Amino acid sequence: MSIRNLRTLVAIHKYGSFNAAAEMLRLSQPAVSQQIKNLEKMWNKTLFDRSNRSPELNSIGKAIVNEAEIIIKAYDGILSSALGSENFEGEIVLGAVPTTLTGLLPMAMHLLKQNYPELKVIIHPSQSIRQMSQIERGSIDAGIIGKPDIFSHGLKFRPIADEPMLLLVPPDIKSEDPIKLLKTQPFIRFDREALFGQMVEKWLQKNGLKVNETMELEGLEAISSMVFANLGVSIVPKSCVTSINPIPVRSLSLGANAPFRQLGLAYLNDNPKSHIIETCYAALIEAVAFGKLSVVN
Repeated sequence: MSIRNLRTLVAIHKYGSFNAAAEMLRLSQPAVSQQIKNLEKMWNKTLFDRSNRSPELNSIGKAIVNEAEIIIKAYDGILSSALGSENFEGEIVLGAVPTTLTGLLPMAMHLLKQNYPELKVIIHPSQSIRQMSQIERGSIDAGIIGKPDIFSHGLKFRPIADEPMLLLVPPDIKSEDPIKLLKTQPFIRFDREALFGQMVEKWLQKNGLKVNETMELEGLEAISSMVFANLGVSIVPKSCVTSINPIPVRSLSLGANAPFRQLGLAYLNDNPKSHIIETCYAALIEAVAFGKLSVVN
């Protein structure tokens, strides 16, 4: 059972409707409905009276909400309990690959601010390779990066999530064949200066795919916008946390053997701010657990 399903159930009770809960949780209404269906299927119980225009919690649903609130409160206390009651103050400079700026990072920063309002976090968006140099120079304290093949001595890498490759397709294209689409449609390339862009190029070469490249972009939102405008297809990482307002494009799997990007937090082993970095890492992990819905589903 996912904690996010319980959060959704409590949010519906608190805000009065599926639509209101979806808005507060930054989810689509179908996503909220699916989470409730997941709970009802798991327990084999109906939680809502759907005879009215707006579904209302039945007696079983209300009883479960009471228990869910206790569980959520205990869950939310895990981070602060594990770290003690220290009131973190000061500043940390955190690098982040651009693809995390609309999903993972906002959620993690929200959780950090809730628990440590006096902690100042400065975000420096940058590609993974550049971040590793910045960490070594001390210009940033830690960075959210894609794991490289070769890791610099003295850097520590803590995994956050695996993000497999997938193909973004304009909504009007109905084909389910990703290889055919890559051969026939204009290709919007992920920036080759990024580690993920290099992964894409290696995968294309390995599979003998020659694409009709029309542009090369860095940001996931920019790429999604171009795809939505029917300007081509693109290979991107499947985000571990949904963005607030995902662009409605289709996504296709590249198969069970498709490569994936391992997203993680990198920092120097002897960083004097290690206790704050650990706090940031815990918030990132909690953000993934709470908000793991794909931006491109």
